[in-house]
Amino acid sequence: MSLPDKGRSTSELLAEIARLRRDDLPVRGGKVTAYVYDTGRPEVHEAAARAYFEMLEVNTLDPTAFPSVVEMEKQVVGAVADLLGGGSGIFTSGGTESIMLAVKAARDSRPTTGRPRMAVPVTAHPAFHKAAHYLGVVVDAVEVDPVTFRASVAGVEAAVTDDTVLVVASAPSYPQGVIDPVAEIAALAAARGVPCHVDACVGGWLLPWLREAGADVPPFDLSVPGVTSLSCDLHKFGYAPKGASVVLFADPALRRRAYFASASWPGYTVINATVQSSKSAGPLGGAWATFQALGREGYLELGRNTLAAARALREGVAKIPGLRVLGDADSALVAFGSDEVDVFVLSDEARRRGWFLQPQLSYAGIPANIHVTVTGVTLRGVEAMLEVIAESAEAARERGPARLPEGLVELIADLDLDALDDAAFGELAASVGVDLGGSGQPEMAVVNAVLDALPADRREAILIRFLSVIYS
Repeated sequence: MSLPDKGRSTSELLAEIARLRRDDLPVRGGKVTAYVYDTGRPEVHEAAARAYFEMLEVNTLDPTAFPSVVEMEKQVVGAVADLLGGGSGIFTSGGTESIMLAVKAARDSRPTTGRPRMAVPVTAHPAFHKAAHYLGVVVDAVEVDPVTFRASVAGVEAAVTDDTVLVVASAPSYPQGVIDPVAEIAALAAARGVPCHVDACVGGWLLPWLREAGADVPPFDLSVPGVTSLSCDLHKFGYAPKGASVVLFADPALRRRAYFASASWPGYTVINATVQSSKSAGPLGGAWATFQALGREGYLELGRNTLAAARALREGVAKIPGLRVLGDADSALVAFGSDEVDVFVLSDEARRRGWFLQPQLSYAGIPANIHVTVTGVTLRGVEAMLEVIAESAEAARERGPARLPEGLVELIADLDLDALDDAAFGELAASVGVDLGGSGQPEMAVVNAVLDALPADRREAILIRFLSVIYS
């Protein structure tokens, strides 16, 4: 981008944004089954957008300068606490930041003689690995049951040491949408004097409404003895605009461990509740307005619709030849795999038909699969989705699995990435048909097949290079 000599009009800018977004996935309508959450109620999203704009330039850095921030946050966090077993909370920018603060609070509340460690199921979100990387904590991976995909209580017990500062459970875990045995894991952690965090980022705001709508949802929140903190994203099933999450702490003293203050400079007072310092209050305003626009009745109705759509999707997928649902999901996340068709090709075929079905790589004995996040708008289009899945599965069967050039995986596995600059890496990708600089919606089956054949650490290195090339 070159800065224009003269400023451009609003109409020009909006037209340019429309051009830039022409290849984006649609954020409304239910055809994108990841990344976005749609109530199917335009008036709710409009209310949130207007509130977001009204709070856009308010800086949450100093709550004494903008008391509206304090009042809004207390109302939003209070609503989450009321629904999820009480506690004291912090409004954050998303699940990663909520998890980061929970890990920091646990680490700082439990000094260890060795390097701090945390027991984390292999199905837990990578945000825990990110927090561990930033905060100097070792991750001890805990296996999950190969059929139910729930974390092994015995595995958690084996992972806890004198240096363990945190034990993690998911409600639900994202990949297969199942809830870990929270009560058992929390009891085990409490018996060892270790904090227990429940990652309810994806399900925290949904599961209580599903339970009220008739679903069998096990206890998972701060009302469970031994659970000391919990994360809950509001920009997922709270349907708030992006940048909205809450982390709750059972004890205000533990919440204070998440805070940061510095007086080691001659400037303004620095006290931060979150990782970020200056940030817009727009997401907070959007979350507050979404809560107000929907209310209890609105969320309960969305819960009923979501529950019905998830059941219909699971039953429908199970009837499609060659496909099988993975696990018995407790939530609105559905994963399905296949021994007969390449799920990466299936995903590309769905995208050809205007639908985004999220591919997931194999890991820790869990096969590659397709992930669908069911939202409030899904019920009205679930039959169309099932038709697309069936058509895409048949098309994938006819095409066969993604074809990789002979020796490609071995070449990439042994490649000295540090010896390649981004331009050379881009040329290498293009030589096997992967255009990292192209526009439109690319086919990803080959990329996913290559990544799936590599060990996790090599996948990570390749993904970092992909990202670097894309933004070059």
